[in-house]
Amino acid sequence: MDTRLLVWLCTIAALSRTRSPAAAAGRSCADTRQVYSEKGYSTSTAPVTQISGEHLRLCPQDYTCCSSQMEETLSLQSERDFLKAIEDNSQFLLTTFTQRHRRFDGGSVSLTEVFSDFWSGLVERVFSLVNPQYQFSDDYLECVSKHTEQLQPFGDVPRKLRVQVSRAFIAARALSQGLAFGRDMVNTATKLTADSECVRGLMRQWYCPLCRGLPFLRPCHSLCLNVMKGCLANQAELDTEWNNFIDALYVVSEKLEGPFNFELAADSISVKVSEAIMHMQENSVSISRKVFQGCGNPSPARNKRSPSESGGNRKPFRTYTPEEKPTTAAGTNLDRLVTELKERLRPMRGFWVSLPHTICNDERMAADVTNEDRCWNGQTRGRYLPDVTGNGLASQINNPEVEVDIARPDVKVKQLIVDLKVVTNKLKHAERGQDINFIDSEEGSGSGGGDHDERYSDDWPGYGPHSPPYSKTPRNPVSNPAKPPRGRERNGSKWSRNNGQGGVKASATSPHLHTSSLVSLLSLQFVITVAPWWR
Repeated sequence: MDTRLLVWLCTIAALSRTRSPAAAAGRSCADTRQVYSEKGYSTSTAPVTQISGEHLRLCPQDYTCCSSQMEETLSLQSERDFLKAIEDNSQFLLTTFTQRHRRFDGGSVSLTEVFSDFWSGLVERVFSLVNPQYQFSDDYLECVSKHTEQLQPFGDVPRKLRVQVSRAFIAARALSQGLAFGRDMVNTATKLTADSECVRGLMRQWYCPLCRGLPFLRPCHSLCLNVMKGCLANQAELDTEWNNFIDALYVVSEKLEGPFNFELAADSISVKVSEAIMHMQENSVSISRKVFQGCGNPSPARNKRSPSESGGNRKPFRTYTPEEKPTTAAGTNLDRLVTELKERLRPMRGFWVSLPHTICNDERMAADVTNEDRCWNGQTRGRYLPDVTGNGLASQINNPEVEVDIARPDVKVKQLIVDLKVVTNKLKHAERGQDINFIDSEEGSGSGGGDHDERYSDDWPGYGPHSPPYSKTPRNPVSNPAKPPRGRERNGSKWSRNNGQGGVKASATSPHLHTSSLVSLLSLQFVITVAPWWR
């Protein structure tokens, strides 16, 4: 009984094997033809029913719904799908870097020129203010401004202001340059071509099910990961330096929220300008004496001076409407931009090693991890048994889906790694208020961070170890100028002395009374000149 049953079962199995090729050959390819047609391809070469697959080069050589031309066409489609997936998943990076760079870009503003023009203009105005008994021509005032560096009329104030603003400017410019590099770097790293081994793996996982007449069967999640890790092995090598780069961008962003906040630096300009004017006023006698020695004795002023007579054809500092002033409205102030940038930088860490997972987690690209028994395993429907490989080139030596030459790293990626190190180093210098690329000597690595004894965090109003968190809108540097110093008594003061060299005498009205409006006007002039890059 047992013997006959065994013979019967063997006969049935043999008959099944004999009839299965014919049965397979007769299966309809309607679903495959429909999907193929929906992708925009002609079905003229597509079999109506399954045919023998000896002609296949990439898919299993079983009965198939694909001709040789279809297999070649679908392999090219798999490469396009792969590159499109990379483009889609990196769009977040490109959008962040491109848009934020555009908002942070300071163009080609030169702090050296801005400071030079500002202090030259200020010394001319204040010199005329403290010497109202004289009439100065344009040429004479130009002579005065040329001696600014030699005279040091404002004491140490220009250096201190330069240090404060330079720190913020250097950090902001480094951040802008870093964002521009990030944009270009992502563009380069994602504009890749899939080699033949990668295409083979892509085709086998995405379109071989279509050729088997199973067009809606997704590859197993682990199969997808192995293919993607093989195809993106070189990009995974960017991970360490990429994370260092993102961390450096984040720290510079934090500096711009705190001690290197440009709006706080601008907020202190009126205070520094007031100090500078007061210093020049207190030393006006000696300064004027030196000017008269170098530029000659000026002409006495007339009793009544018209604006044209007092200033010649010189263009005065113009005032600005409220619409032209630096704004801290929502969407334009630096704090808001930095906060938004930091929120976008956080998820960027580990992007390149997580990219295979990001792609394979897309339900259009692979089956869900919970669907391990009903997915395409590379041969048929069923569980995928091989282990998932690690990240990077070295880990691909045992990749069962993509053969990777681990001894030949991608040249383009190697260069990107070097570039990442260079830019990260620049950003770390900017964290300390230094810029190794700055041409200006005082802003370079030697002194860009200011004096070592100075605590830059305490230099600016509204920021320091005991100050509240900087969350309020900083006050406008013009709307709340520093309180002007009180005027000195004429009798016995240095303003009433005659140094015997130029007949410097005090005016009937103390020059200190004009300080407040002058500070407002000149500090606004400076802020308007420097600030547009953040608006």
